Amino acid sequence: MTYATPSYDRKRLTPGIVHIGLGNFHRAHMAVYLDDLFALGESHDWAIIGAGVRAPDAAMRDALKAQDCLSTVIELDPKGQTARRVGAMIDFLPVEAGNQSLISAMTRPEIRIVSLTVTEGGYFINASTGQFDPSLPEIVADGANPGRPATAFGAIVAALRARRAAGMQPFTVMSCDNLPGNGHVTKAAVVGLARLSDPDLAGWIAANVAFPNGMVDRITPATGPRERAMAASFGLGDDPVPVTCEPFRQWVLEDNFPAGRPALEKVGVTFTAHVHAFEMMKIRILNGGHATIAYPGGLMDIEYVHEAMAHPLIKGFLEKVEREEIIPYVPPVPDTNIDAYFDLIVERFSNPEVADTERRLCLDGSNRQPKFIVPSIRDALAAGGSVKGLALVSALWCRYCYGETDSGTHIPPNDPNWDALQGLALAAKADPKVWLSQRTIYGEVADDPRFVAAFDAALTRLWRDGTAHVLAEYLRGAG
Repeated sequence: MTYATPSYDRKRLTPGIVHIGLGNFHRAHMAVYLDDLFALGESHDWAIIGAGVRAPDAAMRDALKAQDCLSTVIELDPKGQTARRVGAMIDFLPVEAGNQSLISAMTRPEIRIVSLTVTEGGYFINASTGQFDPSLPEIVADGANPGRPATAFGAIVAALRARRAAGMQPFTVMSCDNLPGNGHVTKAAVVGLARLSDPDLAGWIAANVAFPNGMVDRITPATGPRERAMAASFGLGDDPVPVTCEPFRQWVLEDNFPAGRPALEKVGVTFTAHVHAFEMMKIRILNGGHATIAYPGGLMDIEYVHEAMAHPLIKGFLEKVEREEIIPYVPPVPDTNIDAYFDLIVERFSNPEVADTERRLCLDGSNRQPKFIVPSIRDALAAGGSVKGLALVSALWCRYCYGETDSGTHIPPNDPNWDALQGLALAAKADPKVWLSQRTIYGEVADDPRFVAAFDAALTRLWRDGTAHVLAEYLRGAG
């Protein structure tokens, strides 16, 4: 098998973007869109300079610098795999304490966008309030030492301070992370951090810096031996960090780029004032769907997502919960048939080539459940609809956090708050309501007697009868 290489002259590219967080998703998503755009002969002044602010990012830098910043991206189409070398990134900054190289790069006048993939949990949000938390230790440290920040947001504030002092136009800050209102969330973090050391600068950022909201989507499994073997089959066995991904990708953006932007609409990016509608559809249906199939699969010792989708109980559970308790409360989306969108989600989850794992979907439920599942519960309750299926999703998460599958197999820690969750799950075995004491997860939903009763019944049955039996009962309408 062969692989495609950039059809444009990379030596003629000049940078316009600094991107912080060079994980698999960025390299299979934003970098691919830019690679496609450059291949059209467009926007060659928008190449990426990569950056990282965490010590582990240094290993990624070493790997990519050794191959001239090229990324191997393998699309896992059931009809046949294809590989390409993506050349949109032309440099990767040193990863260093104090982030001086990053700050200097973002101060360069040709840098007009700073983009981020720092994970959904990387925005320093207080779980209780859902707002930026200036009291968190890393933020307090950056506020006290703004000249040598440790966080991405501290580095952005330092660079904006330097640009303002030099009379330069600020860059646009663009989150590419999968969280609701990612532009608003990013603005809150940057302005909130700036306020700790320089309230006047914070006001200037709030008034002058653009933070467009965006919705991003592409399934990109973690890289391991299987993915490296795939790269080797294409003659790229010397790449230690290849990326695999599904064929599907989507990017929806607000067109709010005062300093300019690449012509991404020419390669399929949707620019719209209605990002929130696309975002809600994706978070509720896709991310909520992932949570729905994750925990029953994990408890039934199923390793891969496509194997879970091949199990009639799990696929049936997904279909019933989505069509009866999630999709009815998703508002209309411009030029989109929501039922057809869900059918596409089922097809994507069922792709055997992706080999995404149930364990990855089960990761970090304490961060994902309040974003992807609880809002659907809240809307269903407000509309007087059923929440039996969503309560069962939540009960399955609780049962999973006990740390043992239905067969007795040990489940290794799979959440940043695993110890606390495991303790609550143990207590909830005797009293299911203990689990709902997590106000940061459930909020006022935990006070609704309809949800409490449905959760109590679901968890009790899971312990008594096991996952498969409870799913079968639910599908028969007896659950």
